[in-house]
Amino acid sequence: MTDSTAEPRPDPTRQTHLGMRPGELDGKWYAKYWNPVMAPLPEHVKEAISLGPQAPPLCLGLDGAGTLDRAGYQDLENGYSLFDDGSMHVATATHMPRVSPDMVDWWFWWHATETQRYKLWYPRAHLYAEWSGGAEEEVARYRERYIGGTSFVDEYVGNVPGRLAIRFVRPGSLGFSEDRLDPQQATAVCARVGFSDVPLDWGHLVHHVRLVDGGAEMRSRFWMGGSHVSPREGVSLTGELERVAEGVRNLGEAQARAMVVHCSQEMNHLAVFLPDIFDEFERSEQE
Repeated sequence: MTDSTAEPRPDPTRQTHLGMRPGELDGKWYAKYWNPVMAPLPEHVKEAISLGPQAPPLCLGLDGAGTLDRAGYQDLENGYSLFDDGSMHVATATHMPRVSPDMVDWWFWWHATETQRYKLWYPRAHLYAEWSGGAEEEVARYRERYIGGTSFVDEYVGNVPGRLAIRFVRPGSLGFSEDRLDPQQATAVCARVGFSDVPLDWGHLVHHVRLVDGGAEMRSRFWMGGSHVSPREGVSLTGELERVAEGVRNLGEAQARAMVVHCSQEMNHLAVFLPDIFDEFERSEQE
């Protein structure tokens, strides 16, 4: 996504609030999936946080993101690390019973077009969503519907509100072999993360999902701050934009911990209702 006067932006006057107001779900077929009660943080994530920052050599580098499609596990599957340039790396693993990789691809397309859908995902943190770009709905594979699109979202990470632009990119751009990503067996949701109100990117994310006994396993990775901060194409990092960039170059340990919690909570909550909402959607499409 390049920055220009024609570049899509979310409405700057948008109203955001946590939770659902009375009547906000009226007429929505998916209203029954709204559940503001979230499960406790998994024990393995609590343990990872309690260990504090992990040694940087244990972390997967962005240039090795594509190795997530290999069998087995890596040195750091849950936790975070801080680097000398101010960047942070975050890893979380989520077991998703009855979920398939194809369902996850569907979700990343379907949820982004409406704020109420986005709030289903993380009632305690998600505020607003708007979608721009991507393929038409008629594209058969769900993955192709969100790649190339941008999800503008407002959300809390910990107690810090953010207005974000999440631009979905092809898995191949991060080193994945796309012919190994059969959506019935595995998928990799890959994106560049930046701000929605200024032309600055400051992170990358990957959610690699593979089929396991009884469902799927999601292994999430984030690389944020430090050397991952850059202006968008055609924009110079000067003046006010440089000051904004300086604010996200060194995110700090509190933000890294909050990101571990955020990812784990939202993905575990999604896993609870995703199989049922996906099945209902698929049935309605076939009628």
